Amino acid sequence: MENIKKALNWIKKQGLYPDISVAESCATDPEVIIDGKKVLMFSSNNYLGLANDERVKLKMIEAAKKYGMGSGGSRLLSGNIDIHNELEKQIADFKGEESAITFLAGYMANVGVIPALVADAGSNFLDMFKKSKEGNSAIFSDELNHASIIDGCRLAKAERIIYKHKDMNDLENKIKKHKKKNNLIVTDGVFSMDGDIAPLKDIKFLGKKYGIKVMVDDAHASGLLGKSGRGTAEYFNIENVDITMGTFTKAFGGVGGFIAGSKDLIDYLRVTARTYIFSAPIPPAVAAGLVEAIKIASTDNNLRENLWNNVGRVREELKKMGFNILGETNIIPILVGNEKKAVSFSRELFENNVFIPAVRWPAVPEGQARLRLTIMATHTNSHIEKLLQALEKSGKKVGVI
Repeated sequence: MENIKKALNWIKKQGLYPDISVAESCATDPEVIIDGKKVLMFSSNNYLGLANDERVKLKMIEAAKKYGMGSGGSRLLSGNIDIHNELEKQIADFKGEESAITFLAGYMANVGVIPALVADAGSNFLDMFKKSKEGNSAIFSDELNHASIIDGCRLAKAERIIYKHKDMNDLENKIKKHKKKNNLIVTDGVFSMDGDIAPLKDIKFLGKKYGIKVMVDDAHASGLLGKSGRGTAEYFNIENVDITMGTFTKAFGGVGGFIAGSKDLIDYLRVTARTYIFSAPIPPAVAAGLVEAIKIASTDNNLRENLWNNVGRVREELKKMGFNILGETNIIPILVGNEKKAVSFSRELFENNVFIPAVRWPAVPEGQARLRLTIMATHTNSHIEKLLQALEKSGKKVGVI
């Protein structure tokens, strides 16, 4: 325990320990009571406002009355409920795929699926659960991929090769140097801490050229990117890649993760992804709410239009003010650099009734602290105006601009 105390003290002295605030009202509303203070919420992932949509909540209430709170077991035992199958069909149709499999969290999807995709069973399927050494597989992963992808790669019995962020020349050179039989390229669709979009069209081209499976994590793209909100592939007007991962926690407003792809892929994952086999599923009431949320996201383009109008306005105004902003999506990182200055900026915004926490190591590299501003479709013009005023005032006070 002494080592734990020393490590904790060091983290706090470096200004890396987060301020953990408590929401005392609905945390996904545009206006939230946090630590007793009414503030504007500009850090939620409830991008389309579906977490608190009345239609979604009604479906959840109905399902809670019918199914109760939990499923009572894993999907392969007693916990496979009809609403789970309906949710999987709904998200598969939305993503334009044959089939889908759902997990309790997006993190669990990546951690369970990536090892299964590169498992080297040889002539005996059961060998994949017994081997402890690297097989004849390699995973090529973008250096800024989400932690869940990184951990999935660490758990996989495969060689791990990191390529420079969105650098296709570096990726191709490393593919040429690591020729194995069962390879995988994995990338975020939208990078969660930088707000930029992966060059999926180019990645897919390299995958096809070298016979490598491609997996995209569409956590921050599903429901948002593309004409119909179907994600990164639709954004680039290309067919889906081999494996599409996503979460229900962002645009769909709930909790859980999914993989969409061919029927063979999904059937395979049901018996090889350990986080599916040995875990309970999404609570049935949440699953019912998600079915409704996906239906709304599929048909109501006004939500996406409102969102992107808000995003365009905020990005334009922040550039005029002189902020160093990153990305091209509704995730708008305001780069500060110094960890303590980022915390001061966040606290000053809170004093001006705006909630945007500072993001520091380990979520981003040391010296690259930032405020991760996120926009929702439910933000009104008044909310945006108050945000911009607070950012300019607070940014000048702490020396960010």
